This record gives sequence, structure tokens and C-alpha cells, in this order.
Amino acid sequence: MWLRTSCDLSFEIAVPTPFVLMLRPRSGAQQWIAREEYKLVPNVSALEFTDDYGNLCQRLIAPPGFFSVHTAAEVRTADEVDREPGAPFVEVQLLPDFTLRYLLPSRFCESDRFGQMATEITESFSPGYDQVAAIETWLRYNIAYLPGTSDIPVSAVEVNLRRSGVCRDLSHLGIALCRSLSIPARMVVGYLYGLQPMDMHAWFEAFVAGRWYTFDATQETLHAGYVAIGYGRDAADVAVYNQFGPAVFPIDHQVRVQLLDPDEL
Repeated sequence: MWLRTSCDLSFEIAVPTPFVLMLRPRSGAQQWIAREEYKLVPNVSALEFTDDYGNLCQRLIAPPGFFSVHTAAEVRTADEVDREPGAPFVEVQLLPDFTLRYLLPSRFCESDRFGQMATEITESFSPGYDQVAAIETWLRYNIAYLPGTSDIPVSAVEVNLRRSGVCRDLSHLGIALCRSLSIPARMVVGYLYGLQPMDMHAWFEAFVAGRWYTFDATQETLHAGYVAIGYGRDAADVAVYNQFGPAVFPIDHQVRVQLLDPDEL
């Protein structure tokens, strides 16, 4: 399927303010970026770099006054989300080097605190994909998804105590549970076609049977339309923007995802 994604951010800047943005999706196994737009007003200079997780990031200094960022992309995504029940667990000694960082506890995913809980949730399931699917199902029915209720990331431990959270929070708990079973898991942020209410979205991926698979406890069933922007250990690695100095908050934030007719491209 073909999608057009867009994100518009506007700020009122009091003093010159350094930003690091992460708003450009990259092509990969599940998506192809056919066309992009990236507009800064005023048109300040920006330097792009690739971070430790392969994400495309842009550094700039926003001048005082009105400042806005507009990004858009036309993306071809998979027609359905891959599911692979029964896909086997990969023993730690056989994991690729690049997955090992996603086994360790991180700032918002305290996997060292969830060993017993994860074992209880998955005790009747085969090691690997089926364990992660069991975690996803447990999250869906035990942690209330309440979009728009929090702007501040909270850790997996706190989410488990609260029994509610936004998409980012459910992902943190899912990641922590997977890692406690020695299954690499990572946070993904991006767009989801049909999301209500529309906003940036977060989900998680787990590494089984030699590849990454998508899991999302906020959706009743997984469907096509995911467009990834960033990957990382948890929310600390995948913020769509970081600013430094006096706090700045968007005065406007618009996210859109439209289905495109491939015959009109």
C-alpha cells in the first residue's frame, strides 16, 4: 500500500535554541521512501547525521521568533504485517552482534525486574514468537491504552503499577518483558494509518527466527500501515525532536497519514 505521511511542528523561540530532529523515515525491508519534503521556516542551515541506531537525524539552531518544521513522505509499505506463529527463539550465543544491546535493561525498560512476571505470562507458550505474542495479548487486556493522557515517558515498572498508559508506555512494558526472556526487543516510533486519534505512534519489535517482527498492544489486531521513523532501546532514543536550553513546547503539532492511489503516483 502507498501512504503519504506528514508532520508539522511550530514553535515560538525566545533565544537561539539547538534542536536535534528525527523526522525522516528511511527505506528498509518493510518500507520504501519514494518521495520526501523537508521544509524549515525560516530556512536555517541543518546538518544531517546517522545515529548509533541507524536513524536519520538533523541538527540545527532555531532563531528567536516563529519557527516551523514541515516533513512529508510518500511511502510504499507492506500490504500486511508479517506474523510467524511458532517462529523459534534464537539462543543468545547465536544472536547477531547488532541485537545484543536490545537484551539489556535501559532507562525506561528495566528488564531485570520482570523475569518472574514474564515467565508466568508465557509459561504455556513455545519459546520465541509465541512468547512475544502472549506478552502482546497480555498487555492488550491488562494495561489500558489511554491515548493523549501523558506527555512524559514513564518506565515499564511504573506502567505495570499504573495499569494504563499511552502507546509508548505499553511498548516499554512489552520490551522489558521480552528482554527478561532473553529476546531482543526495541522501540519503534513513526506513523500508523488509521490511528485514532491521529498522532505519532510507538510500537515494539522483537527479534526471533533471525529477524525483527512487529508487535503493537494498542491495536485490537495488527494491520498494514506502519511507517517507521526511528528505532532505539526505549523512548529516550526515539524522540522526534530534542531541544536544548530553556524549555520550548510546540504551539501547533499536526500529524497526517493518507492512503494514496498507486495509479495516480
